Amino acid sequence: MCLAVPGQVEQIFEDNGTRMGKVNFGGVVKDVCLAYLPGIQVGDYTIVHVGFAISQIDEASAQETLRTFNELGLLEEELDELRETNYEESYSVRSSPRESHNVPSSPRAED
Repeated sequence: MCLAVPGQVEQIFEDNGTRMGKVNFGGVVKDVCLAYLPGIQVGDYTIVHVGFAISQIDEASAQETLRTFNELGLLEEELDELRETNYEESYSVRSSPRESHNVPSSPRAED
């Protein structure tokens, strides 16, 4: 289903010059690219899409979301899906998040 399950950053490290983190999603820990959120710190919560942290949320919002998913019976399903997901395949062949989305590093001059 792919709901936006909040995860908590447990560790921050660099991998080939890219800012990465270990993010805990209810006991499922994944390596996640943190390049799009340069201000995120250990202990902060984030929403991740295909292995990239795309937004930072506060702890109260994260806990409320997790509680709601649990009450709706969706949390375990999403955590099972996360357990089976291999984010590394999303970015392992790319050297940076910029390249992964084909974003030019600088504008090209027209001749």
